[in-house]
Amino acid sequence: MGTRYGFIYAHPDDETFLSGCLIRQFADEGSSPVLLLATRGDAGRQGLERAADKSELARLREEEMKAAAEVLGLSHVEHLGYPDGQLVVIDFDALVAGVVSFIQRYELENVFSFAEDGGNGHPDHVTISKATTAAVLSGQCPSVRRLYYAASGTLRDQGHKPSIVVDTERGWPVKAAALKAHATQHVAISKYFGDLAVFPEARRWEAFVLGWEDGVMWPEKAAEK
Repeated sequence: MGTRYGFIYAHPDDETFLSGCLIRQFADEGSSPVLLLATRGDAGRQGLERAADKSELARLREEEMKAAAEVLGLSHVEHLGYPDGQLVVIDFDALVAGVVSFIQRYELENVFSFAEDGGNGHPDHVTISKATTAAVLSGQCPSVRRLYYAASGTLRDQGHKPSIVVDTERGWPVKAAALKAHATQHVAISKYFGDLAVFPEARRWEAFVLGWEDGVMWPEKAAEK
């Protein structure tokens, strides 16, 4: 079965933006990476140009996610189905329980999520990060050995250095194909990556900081002391 990798994010397309090439790398190495999404992305602003209402948009984005998952080599994708944009106001303990259940189901060893600042401050990103950390630290997920956070400006400012860095240039055709699969989000994708036919040098790296390992928070920092 190999090492078990799980990615836990807020919306469909988060997985490709932050870790599309890393996921494909794990799949190509013979692992079966899995993905948990807290929402179906039903509040995506520009998505409603292709959907009549939020429920239709949720269905569309779930289908897009299936297509992207096939490109990336994700073996399973699960949705908790919470309303997009509402993670801050839902029952936090229920959210944590959903993450715990997912981790237990796949006996994950390595878990990836947003940094606590959500990368861009999005409340859903911040909340799923906190819930993922809470799940790993709950004592209910004994299979987990490591928790990684997507490298954010805040983490870097705090002196945390990425322990996983992926150069996406070689894998760009795969990442671009997965981004194209999230067709309802083309405006946001174009704004961030530009023309997908051109490799975006400014978005070259996927990077993750090791936030927790075998009971120790920020193990690399702890080792420096």
